[in-house]
Amino acid sequence: MFPGVFAATTPDKPAAVLPALGQTLTYRELDERSIRLSNHLYDLGLRRGDCIALAATNDLRVFEVYWAALRSGLYVTPVNYNLTADEANFIISDCGAQVLFASSTVATAVADSATIPGLTHRIAWGDGIEGFESYDEVLAAASTTPLAEQPRGHDMLYSSGTTGRPKGIRPPLPQGEVDKIPDIYTAIFAPMYGFDASSVYLSPAPLYHAAPLRYSGMVQSVGGTVVVMDKFDPEGALKLIDEYKVTHSQWVPTMFVRMLKLPAEVREKYDVSSMKAAIHAAAPCPVHVKRAMIDWWGPVIEEYYSSTEAVGGTFINSADSLSHPGSVGKPLLGVIHICDDDGNELPVGETGTVYFEREAQVFEYHNDPEKTKAAAHPDHPLWATTGDVGHVDDEGFLYLTDRKAFMIISGGVNIYPQEAENVLIAHPAVFDVAVIGVPNEEFGEEVKACVQLDAGYSPSDELIAELDAFARKSLAGYKVPRSYDFVDELPRTPTGKLVKGTLVAAYR
Repeated sequence: MFPGVFAATTPDKPAAVLPALGQTLTYRELDERSIRLSNHLYDLGLRRGDCIALAATNDLRVFEVYWAALRSGLYVTPVNYNLTADEANFIISDCGAQVLFASSTVATAVADSATIPGLTHRIAWGDGIEGFESYDEVLAAASTTPLAEQPRGHDMLYSSGTTGRPKGIRPPLPQGEVDKIPDIYTAIFAPMYGFDASSVYLSPAPLYHAAPLRYSGMVQSVGGTVVVMDKFDPEGALKLIDEYKVTHSQWVPTMFVRMLKLPAEVREKYDVSSMKAAIHAAAPCPVHVKRAMIDWWGPVIEEYYSSTEAVGGTFINSADSLSHPGSVGKPLLGVIHICDDDGNELPVGETGTVYFEREAQVFEYHNDPEKTKAAAHPDHPLWATTGDVGHVDDEGFLYLTDRKAFMIISGGVNIYPQEAENVLIAHPAVFDVAVIGVPNEEFGEEVKACVQLDAGYSPSDELIAELDAFARKSLAGYKVPRSYDFVDELPRTPTGKLVKGTLVAAYR
């Protein structure tokens, strides 16, 4: 399906709303504006396989640009607006964008974009950006007649760069017209989670990230409504679920933690019974957090494990989460292989690098064949990994340990920080926590916990002793942090991913 279908059948239905800014985008408006933009891009000379970039805070015009690219056979690359101008320029240049769309709210991030080779046009909405054309004027001047050919385009996303410089993932373009073939998210997730025209989907994360953008596109492909938060707020999310009778939503575990830490009287103010599927991903969810969410919202908590690269995917529902605590599910995309550092496949229950076997190569890192090669198994080119570590049980359920890049080696023993983080986040004083390895002359590395305290708690030696005793109840001694630092805030991306590289670099 395709938004143009619903522009004809339900033209005045909201395709998306942004309550914080009082914005509504109907299907008629989404269709007409994306047609106008697609015509403008065609008139500029862009053709199938070319790329545009998009830098914007959460705004409904994002969907207009997104669908203009998808109905023109173009790649569209969303840019993290929190990046510096130099970092943003790298992505805009690396993806080969010929046109850049931006909101005036991110003017700082795109200020130096005029110097990017190959970027021939820059278009902005809002209060305007010096050197950019007016988005409204571009729209007004463009034709409302759809292009004669509308080949389906694709997003070209960049990894979050939590362990290094962002990497572009350039999938092959689909073969066919945008209204004839679905994207893979609509083909897989719509029937799996029951997305249809009656769906109301809450998106609490930035739209430049893979899941919010792709899920929103899927909802508009089936005729539902996307409710976009300008930024995540735990009580605000509950209020929107109640107000809009949200049926589907997308989260990361840190958002669950924030909502669960709200006072009981606040949580009980809002009706969440409309929820049919609360989907989460991006990081392993602590077992006690998952259980608490199921107790609160019912058996609607769904988890999947995948990546921007889409090398494979596992899925698990509430019932299986309760019977297989800690698992991220069984694979529905690809076949799992767990391998040691030499590439040898390991038996059931043993921990190693997680590879997915697919029938064909599904991605490449743009302009970086060495990284693409490094992601593949040394002996099996159709097995690929993103560097996660885990094991499978005898029923085929996958359990993630951590990212290989985050592993701590202390005295020759491998320690995975996620285990300690999952334990410590359950302490009432802990609002957020990151566990990292820091230098130790004798053992090479030792375990340190960086703790952001919840409101009402203050750093003290007594609290450190309490946290240490709390951790030792659940962790082997060598996994328990040797030291604790209290910090004002931990470096997380707006999508909830912890940027451990920043912490590790500070202590190195």
